[in-house]
Amino acid sequence: MRNPRGGLRLVLLASVLPFVVELWAVAGCQSNGSGEASPTGGATSLGGMSTSGGSGGVVESGGHPGSGGATGHGSGSSATGGANDSGGTSAGGGAIASGGRTGSAGATAAGGTAGPGGASATGGTAGLGGRISRGGSTGSAGRTGTGGASASGGASAAGGTTGLGGTSAAGGTTGGAGTTDAPGPCDIYQSANTPCVSAHSTVRALYAAYDGPLYQLRRASDNATRDVPVIAAGGFVDISVQDAFCSGAKCTISIIYDQSPNKNDLPKSPKALWLPDGGNEANAADGKHTVSGHVVHGIYVTGYSSNVAYRNNAAKGLAKGDEAEAMYMVVDGKRYSDQCCFDYGNATPTGNADGNGTMEAVYFGNDITWGGKGEGKGPWVAADLEFGVYKSDKGGWQSQDVYTPSAKSIIASYATAMLKGPSGNHFTLKAGSAQSGTLTTMWDGPRPSGSGYSPKRLQGAIILGTGGDGSNGGTGTFFEGAITKGNPPDATDDAIQANIVAAGYGR
Repeated sequence: MRNPRGGLRLVLLASVLPFVVELWAVAGCQSNGSGEASPTGGATSLGGMSTSGGSGGVVESGGHPGSGGATGHGSGSSATGGANDSGGTSAGGGAIASGGRTGSAGATAAGGTAGPGGASATGGTAGLGGRISRGGSTGSAGRTGTGGASASGGASAAGGTTGLGGTSAAGGTTGGAGTTDAPGPCDIYQSANTPCVSAHSTVRALYAAYDGPLYQLRRASDNATRDVPVIAAGGFVDISVQDAFCSGAKCTISIIYDQSPNKNDLPKSPKALWLPDGGNEANAADGKHTVSGHVVHGIYVTGYSSNVAYRNNAAKGLAKGDEAEAMYMVVDGKRYSDQCCFDYGNATPTGNADGNGTMEAVYFGNDITWGGKGEGKGPWVAADLEFGVYKSDKGGWQSQDVYTPSAKSIIASYATAMLKGPSGNHFTLKAGSAQSGTLTTMWDGPRPSGSGYSPKRLQGAIILGTGGDGSNGGTGTFFEGAITKGNPPDATDDAIQANIVAAGYGR
């Protein structure tokens, strides 16, 4: 016979035991669910927190605290909805943002498959020409990357499906503005012990360390002026300064600054023989081109029309007498005339034609009246030595019948024109495309045989856009140029041309 109390105990135990077991299971789940510390259904999941914005741009967070598994409920006995499921922890704006660390949302709950955090975010492509590479201007390294959306805590919980730490993060639009130690043309001349005594450009710094203004603007409406600098040392022009200052107004280029230590700046020309009222300043909006992705404006000269002319009659450091020098300029290869004279170089301070050999300037155009013909129809490079624009040792006034076969036509969108004037009875002309290739020697021989051409009688002023006496028939667009003290070797000429090509004219 059974004990009635013993039977009652068994009945009570049988009815209570399931609740005890369930309480034990719940307690177990709260203390050690799925082998992860403090799995709270996604409470600690980071939805993209501290994603770095990518180099070269504004450091912006990869997203608001994304729900990398918030309120994920496990469907298994111990699924924890994505415990510690980081929806994009430290996703770099240009690195591989981890969409989540295999959140344990059950047996196969994947916190997110290595979502790209902004594949190969670039802080700005290297500046063309090997010169200037800047991280870009306020490049955005990534838009509010989402570290993971609504991770569900069951099988295949997506703790960060393709978490975007920086979608197509672009560090800079044109990526080349400038801070490297690559040498400029005047650094190259300096290394050959033939330093620049003047260096002018509306396009770029001609020294790696130059970080000053390239030119000055004058606004017609109020006569206010503003310097236009480079973006960074050794870099290109900061055209945004011009765009802002001249917005809705007409501007001219009032000064072209000399980047050399001599500070031989070029204002508009004072009175000269063929400029009785002096020269005019170039329209700042003219001569618009692109160099390595940067908008630039050259000095735009139109013969017998604009009277654009720049001159410094008190220049310092230039060759005088029969001293050696060299010079180059980069110009628009499609703008030229057959008139005298689109020049850059060493001239007289009087503004007059003071005799043979009193000036030495590089010329670009297709004149034949003062220097005869070259191969083809031009344009050609020539040496304005006063009373003649020489392609060889023959020329001068009314020399249309003179022919110099070594003077090749320069067929190029942008041209490099170079004149070398050593002491003694010798001069050299070289030219080529400013976009590719090497320079061609157009003349390498004696000076003109007329009296006064050797030895030279240089006087050390600087001209741009006209002849030595203000002759204003030349047409052209000037971008950059330099004059040296001393005559550099041919290897230096080659290095100058390579530097010009690398600058990226027309690109």
